Amino acid sequence: MTSTSADGLMPFHAMEILKRAKAIEASGRTVCHLEVGEPGSPPAPRVIEAVAKALPQAQGYTNAKGLAELREGLAGYYAHQHGVAVDPDAILATMGSSAGFIIAFHAAFKPGARIAITRPGYPAYVNTLLGLGFAIAEIPVTAENGWKLTGADIVAAHAAEPFDGMLFASPANPTGAAVDREQMGDIVVTCKRLGVRLISDEIYHGLDYRGPSVSALELTREAIVINSFSKYYCMTGWRIGWMVLPDELVRRAEILQQNLFISAPTLSQIAATVALGEREYSEQQKAGYAANRGLLNDGLASLGFHMGSPSDGAFYAYADISRFSNDSMSFCEAMLDEAGVAATPGVDFDRVGGNRYVRFSYAGKQETVDVALERMRAFLK
Repeated sequence: MTSTSADGLMPFHAMEILKRAKAIEASGRTVCHLEVGEPGSPPAPRVIEAVAKALPQAQGYTNAKGLAELREGLAGYYAHQHGVAVDPDAILATMGSSAGFIIAFHAAFKPGARIAITRPGYPAYVNTLLGLGFAIAEIPVTAENGWKLTGADIVAAHAAEPFDGMLFASPANPTGAAVDREQMGDIVVTCKRLGVRLISDEIYHGLDYRGPSVSALELTREAIVINSFSKYYCMTGWRIGWMVLPDELVRRAEILQQNLFISAPTLSQIAATVALGEREYSEQQKAGYAANRGLLNDGLASLGFHMGSPSDGAFYAYADISRFSNDSMSFCEAMLDEAGVAATPGVDFDRVGGNRYVRFSYAGKQETVDVALERMRAFLK
């Protein structure tokens, strides 16, 4: 497992596994896709209908911040879901959460600033920060603590290696760990006391199974909040997300958007505006994930994987494979090649301890999970 460049930039292994799986499918074999965090269902039917209707006219750029209707709809979302008032002018529609991260890093920090992230964590955090010339500080979270970050963790890490920003996700990828309001408050207060700018990644909001999703905006207006339509609204390929910015960063973020991306895709913004009103459809999909959650967790445990409780949120099971292997990359490659089951090696999310773990996504159909478990049973024998 070596980096591809001197600055530590590495491949996104989930996408590498997906590419390998597609090649296997092209040869005529079937693959159970548990490797990518991609809902198995399309967007709500009304979303597709709205885009089809708008297609002949929606060919130009929008305002760099995004369609007024979308930003007003998002302000309504925060009022209804989180009980907070957000000015639509503080909202920026982005090309997925990925563009939101790039804008956030450049809007809030000077070149070379150090940003803290959790380990394990979403691999694009590390690779995007390093690729843009920022430094990182990794804060380890553990299975023993439910993979949850605490204020004490932040204080200890900051004392050892000071940092300017903290990028935190709840629910998290790959572990599905989610914090409650009190725990989020601990993180917010700690960052404020240390003078650390908080970026709250809320892309898996709505996909909490133990209680309502808690937005950082319920506790502070100093955080940058990033979200997306990819997961809860089943719109991964549409590349549409948004960010909510503190007042002092709004204009700088808008200028960065103008120059880096111009605007989010027009048709995707139209789709997103309609999707906000289709939460009943999204809740139906969530019910499917919830069923898969228990099925996969119990199934993996019965096969001999070391499993804790089912994930708090998102749609992932982060499984300890140490009974079978101490090389998650080789394990995933063999499982794909021999059994036709695609999963993501833990080294994608943790370059230190990830060899002991594999991430399985349960965002697809139940039959996919059923078949994958049967194939794994034969493979592990």
